[in-house]
Amino acid sequence: MNHPRAETALDQIAPTPIPRRRWVIACVLGLGVLINYFDRVNISVSQDALHAAFGISAVQFGYLLSAYSWTYAALQLPCGILLDRFGVKLVGRVSTFLWSIASFGAAAATGVGSFFAARLLLGIGEAPTFPGNSKAIGYWFPGRERSLATAIFDGAAKFGPAAGVPLLGLLLIHFGWRWSFAATGILSFLYFVLFYWIYRNPSEDKSLTAAEREFIHQGGAQSEGHSKIKQASSIAYLLRQRKVQGLVLGYSSYNYTFYLLLTWMPSYLSSTLHVNLLHSVLYSSVPWLFATFTDLVIGGWLVNAFIHRGRDASLVRQIVLVGGTAFGLGIFGAAHAHTPTSALFWISVSIGGLSAAAPVGWSIPSLIAPEGSVGTLGGILNFGNQLSAIVAPIVTGYVVAATHEFAWAFVVATTFLLAGIAGYIFGLGRIEPIPEPLPDPFNVATTPAP
Repeated sequence: MNHPRAETALDQIAPTPIPRRRWVIACVLGLGVLINYFDRVNISVSQDALHAAFGISAVQFGYLLSAYSWTYAALQLPCGILLDRFGVKLVGRVSTFLWSIASFGAAAATGVGSFFAARLLLGIGEAPTFPGNSKAIGYWFPGRERSLATAIFDGAAKFGPAAGVPLLGLLLIHFGWRWSFAATGILSFLYFVLFYWIYRNPSEDKSLTAAEREFIHQGGAQSEGHSKIKQASSIAYLLRQRKVQGLVLGYSSYNYTFYLLLTWMPSYLSSTLHVNLLHSVLYSSVPWLFATFTDLVIGGWLVNAFIHRGRDASLVRQIVLVGGTAFGLGIFGAAHAHTPTSALFWISVSIGGLSAAAPVGWSIPSLIAPEGSVGTLGGILNFGNQLSAIVAPIVTGYVVAATHEFAWAFVVATTFLLAGIAGYIFGLGRIEPIPEPLPDPFNVATTPAP
């Protein structure tokens, strides 16, 4: 649980420098997300190549883009329960191995069916990543450092497309699409080895000093113990909470626009603005680089800086959350863009604002979840996110096929973002812990341990 005065209590700990093992862990988690997004965006630059290989249409490509998210979304709630039951280390090891196999499977695909199956497997392998990272950050970081720690792995989700789209695009152009998928498979397997070697929970990490352990504990880190409440009851209880409903609505609206741009931006630039493939993959990196900057600097460093200076932590986070999502409405400007420069400006405003809000959003499960339910709440949050990730590419595919332009697709995203802002303001409200569920007098399994 997060203690009300935990963030100020840190300042009273001994003045000797605190070691930084926790930041090594944050960087390892960030590297995993970076490679995740190399895997995810690989397909977005491969439309022409896959059309030549398998003869797919725009609508079929929309389904293929979303295939990854089908299994990813379906497994969010089970992954949350598994993470709360078995922990980040074991679940993370299994998942990283599976997603490396999936990338090699895509490279070896012989048709649309086998390629589709490989994308489904990728969704299975990567499903625990974000709820697991959120839970790990809760273990490893005091409350006041969580926004910056979260920004490290969430910023990697923006830098992944910034670096991955042009790099994988160039690899595809010069060596073919199979080698671009094989390359992500190799990177994924190397990350599996790294994660297996380095990641431990704080209680198991021999490189964590007593001073840093005490610093983390005094700062309100989440307990590593298993959930004190029955998990089925935990899900039902959490889903009834207005804070959870508002958070899921707001973050789902972010993820809709995020996945629209993640999966369709190169095609938008090439088909609507007549930019060739080489330039479209290079131009696509511009908004993602800006998003990486706003994610780390505003959503991470600036939020932490204000909280360190004694500002109201909930108010700071809510301002960034709502304000960043409001800037996301810049996607509406792209609906009327007629030049690549104008389009990239409005897309950068949109994804930059959303990215500033993103690490705040992902830090919230560890700040509001009842004891032992961070993984479950993270799973609920990411389930809603991935429903948007499924819908966005498919809806965009149908809209583009029907209208032969992207303007109405951007209008749909704008409408959803307005609903998301309302969810943050009227649903989530003040960012503070959800009360523990009351003990069930007819079921001792739900009674919190003393």
